[in-house]
Amino acid sequence: MKTVWDKYQEKDIKKVMDFSEGYKKFLDNAKTEREAVEQTIKLAKKAGFKEFSTVKSLKAGDKVYFNNRDKSIALFVIGKDELEDGMNILGAHIDSPRIDLKQNPIYEDTGLVLFDTHYYGGIKKYQWVARPLALHGVVCKKDGSKINVCIGEKESDPILEISDLLIHLSRDQLTKTGAKVVEGEDLNALAGSIPAKSKKEGKDLVKKNILNILKKDYNIEEDDFISAELELVPAGKARDLGLDRSLVMGYGHDDRICAYTSLMALLESNNPKRTSVCILTDKEEIGSMGSTGAQSAFFENCVAELLNLQDKNYSDLKLRHALERSFMLSSDVSAGYDPNYPQVNEAKNAAYLGKGISFNKFTGSGGKSGSSDAPAEFVAKIRKIMDKNKIMFQFSELGRVDQGGGGTIAYVLANHNMDVIDAGIAVQNMHAPYETASKGDIYEAYRAYKVFLKDA
Repeated sequence: MKTVWDKYQEKDIKKVMDFSEGYKKFLDNAKTEREAVEQTIKLAKKAGFKEFSTVKSLKAGDKVYFNNRDKSIALFVIGKDELEDGMNILGAHIDSPRIDLKQNPIYEDTGLVLFDTHYYGGIKKYQWVARPLALHGVVCKKDGSKINVCIGEKESDPILEISDLLIHLSRDQLTKTGAKVVEGEDLNALAGSIPAKSKKEGKDLVKKNILNILKKDYNIEEDDFISAELELVPAGKARDLGLDRSLVMGYGHDDRICAYTSLMALLESNNPKRTSVCILTDKEEIGSMGSTGAQSAFFENCVAELLNLQDKNYSDLKLRHALERSFMLSSDVSAGYDPNYPQVNEAKNAAYLGKGISFNKFTGSGGKSGSSDAPAEFVAKIRKIMDKNKIMFQFSELGRVDQGGGGTIAYVLANHNMDVIDAGIAVQNMHAPYETASKGDIYEAYRAYKVFLKDA
């Protein structure tokens, strides 16, 4: 089985390794959707992008971005062709499965303080216990100020943890199915055990001490949790995996691995024929709903703003033309074939680590339910672009028929009548606290996204 490593020369391997270092840094600094937007804007500004509200006119080659509530973002490189003639779009999501704190999370039980949580996205709950967790997010106070929170990433920081039942007392627990061995309401994170100093016996003194620490160190009071978005994520950095350092293991490959490669491809797009676009959305793991999800009007509104600035004869019909004449790669990860679990895949149509970018003509589950299913004509166009540019690629499905399945944002943009196909990177351990991907695939996806923007 030929892989990307077979085609790379020594100079190419150095490029692959260097590119992965930038990606690991992004992964470490972008563990939430807000952090991903912040990192994206930093990289975009360095590449010459301007916030759209600051520009008064647009011409070919201009680079602008729209920030949606600090949780999703759209970036555009204006093409030589009219925007009405369509765009070449890369779309990925920047949210990942995690554990969210509830709005009233903090309580004391038998001298221990815990945070009550609600898990976000599809997870195996038992994977999140007995491991170091960091607390990331934002607290919005009534006076309009925002407090950014990141506790547990520095070696000097404390961490949090969700406890597991010791093996000596888990006879009953181990008779349960994997879905029930740890219940959602049991994912309570341990946060402290020292009581506040008091001259008399008091109630919830440990909780009081934790609240005192939060007030002193972060100016956070108990009521502020109501207007907070706080996420528990695995603490620590992405690491090279394998004695040959060919793989990356880290939190949030799904889908910041496609977000980063798509972003890098766009940042290097200069004076394109068709307008080049990168959309990074929120809420994909829970259905793409809401104001920052792909199903919102955000992207459509961005295109309308661009058209309105460029064309004095703006019309709704021109907006519809711009959308339906576009081409899109819905950049999202594929389920990487795992030799430990071959039974869940059909070998001829599986995504393999090291075999390049993986295209999914359709996703969904069962009878392709929930899939947009890319037209064969568009698939042929993509094959031609990849072959012309010597990009290694594969076509795959998300597991055996009736085994399971999943979805992406592809159908959302396809609803505008544009041609869309899923195109991402094979990942093992998808939705686990730590996922695994090939550095070769990461680099090949970046190359694929670049040529798509140029040639589609």
